[in-house]
Amino acid sequence: MFELVAHDLHTVMTQVRERTFALVAHLDEDRLNETTSPIMSPLSWDLGHMAAYEDLWLNHRVGGRELLREDLAALYDAFETPRAVRGDLEFLRGEPLREYMAEVRARALEAPVRDGGELHELVIRHELQHTETMLQAMVLAGIAPPSFTGPPAVDGSGLETVEIEEGPFELGSGSEGFAYDNERPRHTASTGRYTIGRTPVTNATWQAWADNGGYTERAFWSDAGWAWRTEQGIDSHPGGPRNAPVMHVTYFEAEAFARAHDARLPTEVEWEKAAPRLEGVGAVWEWTSSHFTGYPGFKAHPYREYSEVFFGDHYRVLRGGSCATHPRVASNQFRNWDLPERRQLFAGVRIAR
Repeated sequence: MFELVAHDLHTVMTQVRERTFALVAHLDEDRLNETTSPIMSPLSWDLGHMAAYEDLWLNHRVGGRELLREDLAALYDAFETPRAVRGDLEFLRGEPLREYMAEVRARALEAPVRDGGELHELVIRHELQHTETMLQAMVLAGIAPPSFTGPPAVDGSGLETVEIEEGPFELGSGSEGFAYDNERPRHTASTGRYTIGRTPVTNATWQAWADNGGYTERAFWSDAGWAWRTEQGIDSHPGGPRNAPVMHVTYFEAEAFARAHDARLPTEVEWEKAAPRLEGVGAVWEWTSSHFTGYPGFKAHPYREYSEVFFGDHYRVLRGGSCATHPRVASNQFRNWDLPERRQLFAGVRIAR
Protein backbone atom coordinates (compact mmCIF):
# COMPACT_ATOMS: atom_id res chain seq x y z
CA MET A 1 0.00 0.00 0.00
CA PHE A 2 2.73 2.45 1.00
CA GLU A 3 4.69 1.60 -2.13
CA LEU A 4 1.62 2.42 -4.21
CA VAL A 5 1.13 5.72 -2.37
CA ALA A 6 4.80 6.63 -2.82
CA HIS A 7 4.70 5.78 -6.52
CA ASP A 8 1.61 7.92 -7.05
CA LEU A 9 3.07 10.86 -5.14
CA HIS A 10 6.38 10.64 -6.98
CA THR A 11 4.53 10.60 -10.30
CA VAL A 12 2.61 13.72 -9.31
CA MET A 13 5.80 15.44 -8.13
CA THR A 14 7.37 14.78 -11.52
CA GLN A 15 4.33 16.05 -13.40
CA VAL A 16 4.13 19.19 -11.28
CA ARG A 17 7.81 19.99 -11.83
CA GLU A 18 7.41 19.53 -15.58
CA ARG A 19 4.45 21.90 -15.44
CA THR A 20 6.52 24.46 -13.50
CA PHE A 21 9.35 24.43 -16.04
CA ALA A 22 6.88 24.60 -18.93
CA LEU A 23 5.40 27.75 -17.41
CA VAL A 24 8.70 29.62 -17.78
CA ALA A 25 10.09 27.84 -20.84
CA HIS A 26 9.52 30.89 -23.04
CA LEU A 27 11.69 33.17 -20.88
CA ASP A 28 15.44 33.79 -21.04
CA GLU A 29 17.73 34.06 -18.03
CA ASP A 30 17.44 37.83 -17.78
CA ARG A 31 13.65 37.59 -17.51
CA LEU A 32 13.86 34.82 -14.94
CA ASN A 33 16.24 36.83 -12.75
CA GLU A 34 14.73 40.31 -12.97
CA THR A 35 12.41 41.93 -10.44
CA THR A 36 9.26 42.80 -12.36
CA SER A 37 7.47 44.45 -9.43
CA PRO A 38 8.38 45.37 -5.83
CA ILE A 39 5.49 43.21 -4.60
CA MET A 40 6.62 40.15 -6.58
CA SER A 41 9.68 37.90 -6.44
CA PRO A 42 12.12 37.24 -9.27
CA LEU A 43 10.99 34.02 -10.91
CA SER A 44 14.33 32.35 -10.21
CA TRP A 45 13.90 33.10 -6.51
CA ASP A 46 10.54 31.33 -6.57
CA LEU A 47 12.12 28.28 -8.22
CA GLY A 48 14.86 28.13 -5.61
CA HIS A 49 12.33 28.63 -2.83
CA MET A 50 10.31 25.64 -4.07
CA ALA A 51 13.40 23.44 -3.89
CA ALA A 52 14.47 24.74 -0.47
CA TYR A 53 10.95 24.10 0.90
CA GLU A 54 11.06 20.56 -0.49
CA ASP A 55 14.49 19.97 1.03
CA LEU A 56 13.31 21.21 4.42
CA TRP A 57 10.10 19.19 4.64
CA LEU A 58 10.87 15.97 2.78
CA ASN A 59 14.62 15.55 3.10
CA HIS A 60 15.21 17.13 6.51
CA ARG A 61 11.97 16.81 8.48
CA VAL A 62 10.79 13.49 7.01
CA GLY A 63 14.02 11.91 5.81
CA GLY A 64 16.17 13.07 8.74
CA ARG A 65 18.98 14.27 6.47
CA GLU A 66 20.97 17.47 6.71
CA LEU A 67 19.83 20.26 4.41
CA LEU A 68 21.55 20.05 1.05
CA ARG A 69 22.54 23.73 1.31
CA GLU A 70 22.13 25.05 4.84
CA ASP A 71 23.56 28.37 3.66
CA LEU A 72 20.43 28.87 1.55
CA ALA A 73 17.92 28.42 4.40
CA ALA A 74 17.56 32.11 5.27
CA LEU A 75 17.78 33.23 1.64
CA TYR A 76 14.74 31.16 0.68
CA ASP A 77 12.77 31.69 3.88
CA ALA A 78 9.76 33.83 2.94
CA PHE A 79 9.74 35.55 6.34
CA GLU A 80 13.48 36.19 6.54
CA THR A 81 13.54 37.66 3.03
CA PRO A 82 10.39 39.66 2.17
CA ARG A 83 9.52 40.26 -1.48
CA ALA A 84 10.80 43.83 -1.49
CA VAL A 85 14.43 42.72 -0.98
CA ARG A 86 14.60 39.42 -2.85
CA GLY A 87 15.75 40.95 -6.11
CA ASP A 88 18.85 42.37 -4.38
CA LEU A 89 19.98 39.03 -3.00
CA GLU A 90 22.44 36.51 -4.43
CA PHE A 91 19.84 33.83 -5.11
CA LEU A 92 20.68 30.88 -7.34
CA ARG A 93 20.47 31.46 -11.07
CA GLY A 94 20.97 29.51 -14.28
CA GLU A 95 22.72 26.16 -14.13
CA PRO A 96 23.49 26.26 -10.36
CA LEU A 97 19.75 26.74 -9.73
CA ARG A 98 18.81 23.83 -11.98
CA GLU A 99 21.43 21.60 -10.38
CA TYR A 100 20.18 22.47 -6.89
CA MET A 101 16.57 21.74 -7.83
CA ALA A 102 17.55 18.42 -9.43
CA GLU A 103 19.65 17.28 -6.47
CA VAL A 104 16.95 18.20 -3.95
CA ARG A 105 14.41 16.27 -6.00
CA ALA A 106 16.63 13.20 -6.27
CA ARG A 107 16.93 13.13 -2.46
CA ALA A 108 13.22 13.77 -2.01
CA LEU A 109 12.32 10.73 -4.06
CA GLU A 110 14.17 8.67 -1.45
CA ALA A 111 12.32 10.21 1.52
CA PRO A 112 9.90 7.85 3.31
CA VAL A 113 6.18 8.44 2.88
CA ARG A 114 4.49 8.90 6.25
CA ASP A 115 0.96 9.71 7.44
CA GLY A 116 -0.49 8.86 4.07
CA GLY A 117 1.90 11.23 2.33
CA GLU A 118 0.64 14.37 4.07
CA LEU A 119 3.95 16.24 3.85
CA HIS A 120 4.54 15.09 0.30
CA GLU A 121 1.15 16.55 -0.56
CA LEU A 122 2.07 19.75 1.28
CA VAL A 123 5.18 20.11 -0.90
CA ILE A 124 3.25 19.36 -4.09
CA ARG A 125 0.59 21.96 -3.35
CA HIS A 126 3.19 24.49 -2.24
CA GLU A 127 4.77 24.32 -5.69
CA LEU A 128 1.38 24.56 -7.40
CA GLN A 129 0.48 27.66 -5.39
CA HIS A 130 3.81 29.28 -6.20
CA THR A 131 3.34 28.73 -9.91
CA GLU A 132 0.17 30.81 -9.69
CA THR A 133 2.13 33.54 -7.93
CA MET A 134 4.79 33.34 -10.65
CA LEU A 135 2.09 33.71 -13.29
CA GLN A 136 0.84 36.82 -11.49
CA ALA A 137 4.34 38.29 -11.79
CA MET A 138 4.52 37.40 -15.48
CA VAL A 139 1.14 38.95 -16.23
CA LEU A 140 2.20 42.14 -14.44
CA ALA A 141 5.33 42.28 -16.59
CA GLY A 142 3.52 41.43 -19.84
CA ILE A 143 5.47 38.19 -20.27
CA ALA A 144 2.80 35.57 -19.56
CA PRO A 145 3.12 32.29 -21.47
CA PRO A 146 1.03 32.05 -24.65
CA SER A 147 -1.01 29.26 -23.06
CA PHE A 148 -2.50 31.61 -20.47
CA THR A 149 -5.75 32.99 -21.86
CA GLY A 150 -7.51 34.19 -18.70
CA PRO A 151 -10.87 33.13 -17.29
CA PRO A 152 -13.55 31.59 -19.52
CA ALA A 153 -16.76 33.43 -20.38
CA VAL A 154 -19.80 33.03 -18.14
CA ASP A 155 -23.48 33.07 -19.06
CA GLY A 156 -24.66 36.12 -17.18
CA SER A 157 -23.76 39.64 -16.17
CA GLY A 158 -22.93 38.98 -12.54
CA LEU A 159 -26.00 40.90 -11.38
CA GLU A 160 -28.41 37.94 -11.55
CA THR A 161 -28.78 36.30 -8.15
CA VAL A 162 -29.97 33.04 -6.62
CA GLU A 163 -31.62 32.69 -3.23
CA ILE A 164 -30.04 30.66 -0.44
CA GLU A 165 -32.29 29.57 2.40
CA GLU A 166 -31.53 30.26 6.04
CA GLY A 167 -30.23 27.51 8.27
CA PRO A 168 -27.16 25.49 9.25
CA PHE A 169 -24.58 23.68 7.16
CA GLU A 170 -21.17 22.08 7.67
CA LEU A 171 -18.31 24.52 7.09
CA GLY A 172 -14.73 23.51 6.39
CA SER A 173 -12.86 20.31 5.57
CA GLY A 174 -13.44 17.01 7.29
CA SER A 175 -10.85 14.97 9.13
CA GLU A 176 -10.09 12.63 6.23
CA GLY A 177 -7.60 13.39 3.47
CA PHE A 178 -5.36 16.41 3.01
CA ALA A 179 -6.49 19.87 4.09
CA TYR A 180 -4.75 23.01 5.29
CA ASP A 181 -4.95 23.81 8.98
CA ASN A 182 -7.14 26.89 8.40
CA GLU A 183 -9.81 24.71 6.75
CA ARG A 184 -10.32 22.73 9.98
CA PRO A 185 -12.01 21.77 12.16
CA ARG A 186 -15.20 21.18 10.20
CA HIS A 187 -18.07 22.62 12.19
CA THR A 188 -21.67 23.68 11.96
CA ALA A 189 -22.27 27.25 10.83
CA SER A 190 -25.53 29.01 10.10
CA THR A 191 -26.77 31.86 7.93
CA GLY A 192 -29.92 33.82 7.44
CA ARG A 193 -31.62 33.93 4.06
CA TYR A 194 -29.63 35.80 1.41
CA THR A 195 -29.16 36.10 -2.31
CA ILE A 196 -25.83 35.77 -4.10
CA GLY A 197 -24.62 36.31 -7.65
CA ARG A 198 -25.27 33.37 -9.95
CA THR A 199 -21.97 34.17 -11.70
CA PRO A 200 -19.02 36.45 -11.05
CA VAL A 201 -19.37 40.01 -12.35
CA THR A 202 -18.25 40.33 -15.99
CA ASN A 203 -15.98 42.86 -17.64
CA ALA A 204 -18.95 44.34 -19.51
CA THR A 205 -20.86 44.94 -16.28
CA TRP A 206 -17.79 46.35 -14.57
CA GLN A 207 -17.05 48.70 -17.46
CA ALA A 208 -20.62 50.01 -17.42
CA TRP A 209 -20.18 50.85 -13.73
CA ALA A 210 -16.83 52.55 -14.38
CA ASP A 211 -18.30 54.54 -17.29
CA ASN A 212 -21.07 55.77 -15.00
CA GLY A 213 -18.68 57.25 -12.46
CA GLY A 214 -17.89 54.18 -10.38
CA TYR A 215 -14.33 55.28 -9.72
CA THR A 216 -15.16 58.89 -8.96
CA GLU A 217 -18.33 58.65 -6.85
CA ARG A 218 -17.12 58.99 -3.27
CA ALA A 219 -20.28 57.49 -1.77
CA PHE A 220 -19.43 54.04 -3.15
CA TRP A 221 -16.08 53.80 -1.43
CA SER A 222 -14.98 53.11 2.12
CA ASP A 223 -12.54 55.55 3.70
CA ALA A 224 -9.66 53.09 3.24
CA GLY A 225 -10.72 52.31 -0.31
CA TRP A 226 -10.99 55.96 -1.30
CA ALA A 227 -7.58 56.68 0.22
CA TRP A 228 -6.08 53.81 -1.79
CA ARG A 229 -7.79 54.95 -5.01
CA THR A 230 -6.60 58.53 -4.54
CA GLU A 231 -3.04 57.67 -3.56
CA GLN A 232 -2.62 55.23 -6.46
CA GLY A 233 -4.43 57.42 -8.98
CA ILE A 234 -6.83 54.61 -9.88
CA ASP A 235 -9.71 55.79 -12.06
CA SER A 236 -10.30 52.82 -14.37
CA HIS A 237 -9.77 49.12 -14.85
CA PRO A 238 -7.77 47.46 -17.65
CA GLY A 239 -10.77 45.37 -18.65
CA GLY A 240 -10.90 42.17 -20.69
CA PRO A 241 -13.29 40.07 -22.83
CA ARG A 242 -16.81 41.36 -22.26
CA ASN A 243 -18.38 38.08 -21.16
CA ALA A 244 -15.47 36.92 -19.02
CA PRO A 245 -15.33 37.62 -15.28
CA VAL A 246 -13.57 40.86 -14.41
CA MET A 247 -10.12 40.12 -12.99
CA HIS A 248 -7.33 41.99 -11.15
CA VAL A 249 -9.83 43.67 -8.85
CA THR A 250 -8.84 44.75 -5.33
CA TYR A 251 -11.03 44.23 -2.32
CA PHE A 252 -11.58 47.99 -2.23
CA GLU A 253 -12.87 48.00 -5.81
CA ALA A 254 -15.04 44.93 -5.24
CA GLU A 255 -16.57 46.53 -2.14
CA ALA A 256 -17.29 49.80 -3.99
CA PHE A 257 -18.87 47.98 -6.94
CA ALA A 258 -21.14 45.99 -4.64
CA ARG A 259 -22.21 49.09 -2.72
CA ALA A 260 -23.02 50.90 -5.97
CA HIS A 261 -25.44 48.07 -6.81
CA ASP A 262 -27.20 48.09 -3.43
CA ALA A 263 -25.35 44.92 -2.57
CA ARG A 264 -22.36 43.77 -0.53
CA LEU A 265 -19.67 41.14 -0.64
CA PRO A 266 -20.63 37.72 0.76
CA THR A 267 -19.09 36.45 3.95
CA GLU A 268 -16.95 33.39 3.44
CA VAL A 269 -19.56 31.34 5.30
CA GLU A 270 -22.20 32.48 2.83
CA TRP A 271 -19.83 31.81 -0.06
CA GLU A 272 -19.04 28.24 0.95
CA LYS A 273 -22.67 27.40 1.65
CA ALA A 274 -23.74 28.64 -1.78
CA ALA A 275 -20.75 27.44 -3.81
CA PRO A 276 -22.22 24.09 -4.98
CA ARG A 277 -25.12 25.97 -6.59
CA LEU A 278 -23.13 28.71 -8.30
CA GLU A 279 -21.80 29.09 -11.83
CA GLY A 280 -18.31 30.26 -12.68
CA VAL A 281 -16.67 29.06 -9.46
CA GLY A 282 -12.96 28.70 -10.15
CA ALA A 283 -12.82 31.28 -12.93
CA VAL A 284 -11.48 34.03 -10.66
CA TRP A 285 -10.79 34.28 -6.96
CA GLU A 286 -13.74 35.96 -5.27
CA TRP A 287 -13.31 38.46 -2.45
CA THR A 288 -15.38 37.95 0.67
CA SER A 289 -16.03 40.44 3.44
CA SER A 290 -14.44 38.13 6.02
CA HIS A 291 -11.18 38.78 7.79
CA PHE A 292 -8.76 35.85 7.82
CA THR A 293 -8.85 34.05 11.15
CA GLY A 294 -9.02 30.52 12.55
CA TYR A 295 -12.13 28.43 12.92
CA PRO A 296 -13.24 27.55 16.47
CA GLY A 297 -10.79 24.96 17.75
CA PHE A 298 -8.11 25.85 15.20
CA LYS A 299 -4.73 24.16 15.64
CA ALA A 300 -1.69 25.23 13.63
CA HIS A 301 -0.29 22.38 11.53
CA PRO A 302 2.37 21.60 10.49
CA TYR A 303 3.77 25.09 11.21
CA ARG A 304 2.40 28.42 12.47
CA GLU A 305 3.68 30.42 9.53
CA TYR A 306 1.31 28.82 7.04
CA SER A 307 -1.84 30.41 8.51
CA GLU A 308 -1.78 31.61 12.09
CA VAL A 309 0.69 34.48 11.71
CA PHE A 310 -1.66 36.07 9.14
CA PHE A 311 -4.78 36.01 11.33
CA GLY A 312 -6.31 39.37 12.20
CA ASP A 313 -7.82 42.44 10.60
CA HIS A 314 -5.27 43.04 7.83
CA TYR A 315 -6.15 40.26 5.40
CA ARG A 316 -9.41 39.46 3.63
CA VAL A 317 -10.42 35.97 2.55
CA LEU A 318 -10.81 35.01 -1.10
CA ARG A 319 -12.58 31.86 -2.23
CA GLY A 320 -13.04 29.62 -5.22
CA GLY A 321 -9.74 29.52 -7.10
CA SER A 322 -8.96 31.03 -10.48
CA CYS A 323 -8.17 30.02 -14.04
CA ALA A 324 -4.53 29.88 -12.87
CA THR A 325 -5.21 27.68 -9.83
CA HIS A 326 -4.46 23.99 -10.21
CA PRO A 327 -7.48 21.74 -9.50
CA ARG A 328 -5.44 19.86 -6.90
CA VAL A 329 -5.37 23.05 -4.82
CA ALA A 330 -8.78 24.57 -5.52
CA SER A 331 -11.78 23.35 -3.54
CA ASN A 332 -14.86 24.95 -2.04
CA GLN A 333 -13.15 24.73 1.37
CA PHE A 334 -9.81 26.28 0.36
CA ARG A 335 -9.19 29.68 1.93
CA ASN A 336 -6.94 32.17 0.17
CA TRP A 337 -6.14 35.53 1.74
CA ASP A 338 -4.43 38.77 0.84
CA LEU A 339 -4.29 42.47 1.57
CA PRO A 340 -7.27 44.52 0.34
CA GLU A 341 -5.11 46.71 -1.93
CA ARG A 342 -3.62 43.84 -3.93
CA ARG A 343 -4.50 44.09 -7.63
CA GLN A 344 -2.11 41.52 -9.10
CA LEU A 345 -4.33 38.64 -7.96
CA PHE A 346 -6.53 36.81 -10.43
CA ALA A 347 -9.45 38.06 -8.37
CA GLY A 348 -12.92 39.30 -9.18
CA VAL A 349 -16.22 39.75 -7.39
CA ARG A 350 -19.53 38.04 -6.74
CA ILE A 351 -22.21 40.19 -5.08
CA ALA A 352 -24.59 39.29 -2.26
CA ARG A 353 -27.61 40.85 -0.62
